[in-house]
Amino acid sequence: HSLALTADGAVWSWGDGDSGQLGHDDELNQSLPKKVEAFAGRRVVAVSAGAAHSLALTADGAVWSWG
Repeated sequence: HSLALTADGAVWSWGDGDSGQLGHDDELNQSLPKKVEAFAGRRVVAVSAGAAHSLALTADGAVWSWG
C-alpha cells in the first residue's frame, strides 16, 4: 500500500487494504488514492507505510497507527 501527504496535512492512501492499513474503516483494496477521513480537522506532518500497517504524526505531536 501507499500513503501520500498533501501540503495542507491531509493523508491519502491506496493499494492493499486487507489488514485495515489504508485507514478507511474497512479491509478493502483501493486502486485509486482515497482521503483518510479520520484526520479531518487535524494536520498530519509525516506518514509511513509498513507491510500491513500505517503511521502518522500530527502537528500536535500525536502518533497514530492503524492496520
